[in-house]
Amino acid sequence: MKSKLPVVSILFVLIFTTLHLEGASIHKKREMRAVWIATVENIDWPPKDSSTKEQQDALRTMLDQLAVNNINTVVFQIRPTADALYLSMLEPWSKYLTGTQGLAPDPFYDPLQFIIEEAHRRCMEVHVWLNPYRVLNNNAINSLSEEHLYHKSNHLFVEYDGKYYFNPGLDETREFLCKVVKDVVDRYDIDALHMDDYFYPYPVKGKEFPDRETFKKNPRGFTNLGDWRRNNVDMVIADIQQIIKSSKPWVDFGISPFGVWRNDNVDPTGSATRAGVQNYDDLYADILKWLREGNIDYVAPQLYWEIGKTVADYEILVDWWSKNSYHKNLYIGLYASALEINKGKAWQTPNELCRQLRMNQQHPEVNGAMFFSASRFVKNLHGLNDSLQTNFYKHKAICPENPNIMGMFSRQPENLKVIKDHKDAYLMWDAVEEEAGLQVAYYVVYAFKGKQIGDMNDPANILTLTTETYLELNEYLPKLKGYYTFVVTSVNRYRKESNPVYAVTRRL
Repeated sequence: MKSKLPVVSILFVLIFTTLHLEGASIHKKREMRAVWIATVENIDWPPKDSSTKEQQDALRTMLDQLAVNNINTVVFQIRPTADALYLSMLEPWSKYLTGTQGLAPDPFYDPLQFIIEEAHRRCMEVHVWLNPYRVLNNNAINSLSEEHLYHKSNHLFVEYDGKYYFNPGLDETREFLCKVVKDVVDRYDIDALHMDDYFYPYPVKGKEFPDRETFKKNPRGFTNLGDWRRNNVDMVIADIQQIIKSSKPWVDFGISPFGVWRNDNVDPTGSATRAGVQNYDDLYADILKWLREGNIDYVAPQLYWEIGKTVADYEILVDWWSKNSYHKNLYIGLYASALEINKGKAWQTPNELCRQLRMNQQHPEVNGAMFFSASRFVKNLHGLNDSLQTNFYKHKAICPENPNIMGMFSRQPENLKVIKDHKDAYLMWDAVEEEAGLQVAYYVVYAFKGKQIGDMNDPANILTLTTETYLELNEYLPKLKGYYTFVVTSVNRYRKESNPVYAVTRRL
């Protein structure tokens, strides 16, 4: 069915190509708005000693609360300590799920599959969060399941400061981790794979990580232990990116590092900070190399300090990362939990995070934010949620495209129409035919007051996002009075938006 207002194709081109000219608005149409859901030690989920139903209900409630804030991504921790919050043939069920490692949920369900279905239904992305080397946060080896790799290949593991880790210097460690990643990417409909700051463990004064013998046996041409350690991590990062892209090229690989790469008194290219820990020197994570070489798709540095902090000033760091993201997507890690647990003056004066969000807006290289973590984020500490709903995240936003890959544009929806049935009104369109790699993630519905298409780059004109091919307009009728022009686009798994369907105008 043809619409009443056919739109000339060139108009669409003009609308879309003016995006970079209309960036003055405080609200972005493309913006990452993510929240970490930590499962280690049951920080955010699941509730301790909870049933399957209680876990599922808690997750649905959390996603609903996040949706109210127009959050568009959850970063879900699926492998906190070399275990699994999903059905794995490689590692045992996590103790954080059932209380005992290796014990499956009863009644059975797959938490990862569950959150993927629930989040995607809400038009949210799911980034799965893996910790590469951590095995135990204590020395309780007896708590490991009989199925755990430790009991079959304990030569892969080392103890450091009363905790257990994979030995990053062993080829077998890298091969096993890659096997875990491939299993998850191949079997689950994820949107990204994510790692945080835990590579080599944070150093403990007076104690050396016990891998010097491994270095001596297999130096791979390196004479410096630090360079060798960094190369261990470099190799696994490059391998993981290759595994992801060869299976599902639309799936991102992101890293959320400790907020300081290097201090400038150690390296003149570093930040004007004096942090006690540095990624490059202490965690052996050369983030800039990964960005420069395209081995990761986004970086989300954890800038968990306040504006003006002497040794690590937020203002200095957001500026430094903006200049050193190598044209990759930059999402700033914000410490929502500090609004409750940090007793410093800055964090008790509403609202430090709002000051930081405003500062981010001064840096066009910043493509969004990730908040740690969900349980405290949803508490509305210092009125944070109110500020998001009425200001920063007032309108819905689409996740940024990945500049690392081209991707294909999504297909255009067709046959848009408004159907009125007595008091009910529906906006309807034909489903976009899907093909491998071009699956529709969701549809974007725009509503413009009047009989013409307005600015499609202004998120204020987004009525909603939906996975359905229709929209019940009655829900929106209180604010839709008079003539409105509707436009629908599709967004695929590459986050590419289609050309708009021909507009339809109706009086409501």
